[in-house]
Amino acid sequence: MTTTTRTSRHLSVFIDRPQREVYDYVGDPAHVADWAPGLASSLHPVDGRWVGESPMGRIVVDFTPRNDFGVLDHDVTLPSGHTVHNPMRVIADGSGCEVVFTLRQQPWMSDEEFRRDAEAVSADLARLKRLMEAG
Repeated sequence: MTTTTRTSRHLSVFIDRPQREVYDYVGDPAHVADWAPGLASSLHPVDGRWVGESPMGRIVVDFTPRNDFGVLDHDVTLPSGHTVHNPMRVIADGSGCEVVFTLRQQPWMSDEEFRRDAEAVSADLARLKRLMEAG
């Protein structure tokens, strides 16, 4: 049996807004460009999937169905044809919540690319926090 060692980073931010409010906002693909422009400048529905333009080119995003557990996992199919699974959670914490994104280094990514990707996701989470706490 062959095993592959992979690197993961759990990136998170606390948001002083109710969990359901943050989940509903983040779970609406129409908002992606507002808080995660590194993923896509916009997403629009095409045959039950969400398609958009990203800094990498055309992407397709498939979101997990709405649920009561705060799970916002999504698969991103890159222009190369590779699909990346992105675990994401919105976890209640008192009157606020924590948003946790698990970033996994892909086999084709250098350590530097992984570091830059982590910085981009962290910036997106910080932007989400500012947007949600502003109103």
